[in-house]
Amino acid sequence: VLLHHLQRYDDAFNDFDRALSIRKDDAAAWRGRGSALARLNHEEEALASFDEALRLAPRDTVALYNRASLLSHMKRYEEASRDTKALLAIDPDYPLARGIAMHVRLHMCDWRGLAEACQDIASALSTGQRVIHPFGHLAISDSLTEQLSCARILARESHPASPAPLWRGEIYRHEKIRVAYLSGDFFAHAIPFLIAGVFEHHDRKRFETFGVSYAPDDNSETRARLERAFTRFIDVRGANDAAVAAMLREMEVDIAVDLKGYTGGARPGILKHRPAPVQVHYLGYPGTMGADDIDYLIADPIVVPDEHRAFYKEHIVHLPDTYQCNDSRRRIGARSFTRAEAGLPENSFVFCCFNGNHKIMPETFRIWMGILSKVEGSVLWLLEEHPCAVANLRTEAQAHGIAAERLVFAKRMPLADHLARLKLADLVLDTLPYGAHTTASDALWVEVPVLTRLGKSFAGRVAASLLNAIHMPELITQSIEQYESQACELARNGAWLTEIKAKLANNRETMPLFDTARITRNLEAAYSEMCARHRRGERPASFAISCAS
Repeated sequence: VLLHHLQRYDDAFNDFDRALSIRKDDAAAWRGRGSALARLNHEEEALASFDEALRLAPRDTVALYNRASLLSHMKRYEEASRDTKALLAIDPDYPLARGIAMHVRLHMCDWRGLAEACQDIASALSTGQRVIHPFGHLAISDSLTEQLSCARILARESHPASPAPLWRGEIYRHEKIRVAYLSGDFFAHAIPFLIAGVFEHHDRKRFETFGVSYAPDDNSETRARLERAFTRFIDVRGANDAAVAAMLREMEVDIAVDLKGYTGGARPGILKHRPAPVQVHYLGYPGTMGADDIDYLIADPIVVPDEHRAFYKEHIVHLPDTYQCNDSRRRIGARSFTRAEAGLPENSFVFCCFNGNHKIMPETFRIWMGILSKVEGSVLWLLEEHPCAVANLRTEAQAHGIAAERLVFAKRMPLADHLARLKLADLVLDTLPYGAHTTASDALWVEVPVLTRLGKSFAGRVAASLLNAIHMPELITQSIEQYESQACELARNGAWLTEIKAKLANNRETMPLFDTARITRNLEAAYSEMCARHRRGERPASFAISCAS
């Protein structure tokens, strides 16, 4: 158990195995063995260990929680749902259990009793309960107050700051600013698809960059590209948080940039040791981390306007144009897809949303069904993620008077091919409260317009930020009524849609959104200002960058 706590998972697994060789009916040892295996990404073996633990001790709440969490991660949502129900029947207040239950039902698009469940979570957060993970909370609430509370609770209870910070006020005087990017996504993943070009464009005369990876090596072209992009690429999968932090301190990193935040597989515990004088979070997680050890959040005036700053624990750095970087080298597949191949009707208007199914909330779906009812023969093209979600969404469509076949589902495919296929869509419809991020960039990159409604929190304002950076403000709506009427008008008015697409095609080449070199210079200007403030002995403070290109 101690070895597991120290993140020495191989050693912990070996000790649990030794314990079980002495006494095979020890439910706690089976549970610990499963936890170690899960951390080592041996999912099926971990599941078998949890099964055995629960055979021996069916009411073991820790084992039930761990198995539910693993099953959810494996996208075996129906089984995960059964475990969360069993767990909550034993202990209705078990930490984070209601959050896993919510995660599972959203991925299945099971909206029965959803409003009551969301209210229950909001009430629990108001009393300081650790009821849902901050990343999961973004999908169900746009309350900035709730988001801050949720993040603070997790930071306080699960990731408290080290009482002995590694950096103790020293001021480094390196010739080049040393920037370390920390991520568990350095493989073929949405985050590298956005930021790989930035790593390549960094000014090597002014910056040393370190890629600190706790991601699996998938042997992909993306991974190889990332390894080449940094001054130094360091695989730290086998090291615990304290060891990684000690390495960063030994390297005298000036700025540590966490690209994961609270997204899946994150390791916020590394920066809890305060290894660097300036610590930043950027890109991966659209919200506050609610922690004392993160100095800055990199944003822009749309995703975090000045009036929202009070809801962020970090100081806010505003970049010009947009906070979200994009890679101007992203490859679009050469294959020319037909609508028939994608299961789309040849002459119908195709509305599209390739956001994860968990981002589709009942209000958004109701609006979409209203749009389909007004645009005769149109279809809605969605991502196929789980059979339960497909069945439930088709049932919901029928409940709104829309034939089930007007929902068409697309299977996942390699990114380049997906981008080529995406060109078949006429108009992308965004979701709230958690909107399109990389999926919005995908669509704009292949010149498909994105219609969004400006949300109340960071997660629901990203598409608006991107549209602003590509100078397409006419696609940003302010109300449900405007969103619905504009979608219908674009579908009915072919001349206007053609005009919008022509403008988008031109702006794609000339406006800042896909100018990787420009956003890299903007980021470097932000890093330079952070470092200069620190070297002058000033405390972190919010600031804005003028265009540095």
